[in-house]
Amino acid sequence: MKQPLTIASCQFSVEADIDHNAARILQQIDEAAERGARLVHFSEAALSGYAGVDIPGTEAIDWDQLTKASEAICQRASQRGVWVLLGSTHPLSGSNKPHNSVYVIDDRGQVVERYDKRFCTGTLDPQPNLDLQHYSPGNHTTVFELDGYRCGVLICYDYRFPELYRELQQQGVEIVLQSFHNARRSEEDHAAYNIWQQIVPATMMCRAASNHFWISATNSMARCSSWPSFFVSPDGSLVDQLPAHSDGVLISQVDPAAEFWDAAAPWRDRSIAGQLHSGELLDDPRSQQRQSL
Repeated sequence: MKQPLTIASCQFSVEADIDHNAARILQQIDEAAERGARLVHFSEAALSGYAGVDIPGTEAIDWDQLTKASEAICQRASQRGVWVLLGSTHPLSGSNKPHNSVYVIDDRGQVVERYDKRFCTGTLDPQPNLDLQHYSPGNHTTVFELDGYRCGVLICYDYRFPELYRELQQQGVEIVLQSFHNARRSEEDHAAYNIWQQIVPATMMCRAASNHFWISATNSMARCSSWPSFFVSPDGSLVDQLPAHSDGVLISQVDPAAEFWDAAAPWRDRSIAGQLHSGELLDDPRSQQRQSL
């Protein structure tokens, strides 16, 4: 049987300063390792800052500085013997917009995979302060193995698309690591409209229960953050969350011996295949006639 897996869901105030972000990431890797974590999970754009929010655009990124900071984090992962999921920005060639990415760094300090945010906010027409103004969408699923567990990675706005979770479920994923950035709005906007405070945790609990996997959801704690980082079990229960508006490391354990009710289990596979009913259908005229009592 697989051994329990300890995951650290981390939050801090992501800023425009790469050195500030790197320092907090290194500190939280150390804290997570000391508390027994095997995997340390950070928020969207945790190292680089989020274009259109923390920084005006990706042209503001010092790529040499970002590379050096990334290398230092890889080295710390190796020193501490932990895996790190690092939210950052991945440059592309020439004038192509970069990806909004999460690097999968193993316990040797090697980047073994990368997830690029597939659903970037915006429309086909550019709009101010939306992802597509700054980033190129990704084109692949990211699944990796850690200590016998299949893990999948998603980023923020991806949560609005249940098809992505079904895709991961069909690939045998047991743990989803999803990095968000719902922060840094004005006091007025935060007070007037903060649907994310309700909809993100509720949606992630639904995604977990519908697909029967664990979810770590991390968020930036910059000004007016919408909700704190949290962890969900396969039955959709909120296991724990950090205090809002403060730096912190949430330690959670995936226990393979724990049993969770999976209400959809008997019919999930055929639902995915397009058979949208349980049991056997009847050939009965009273079933077909729907305009009478």
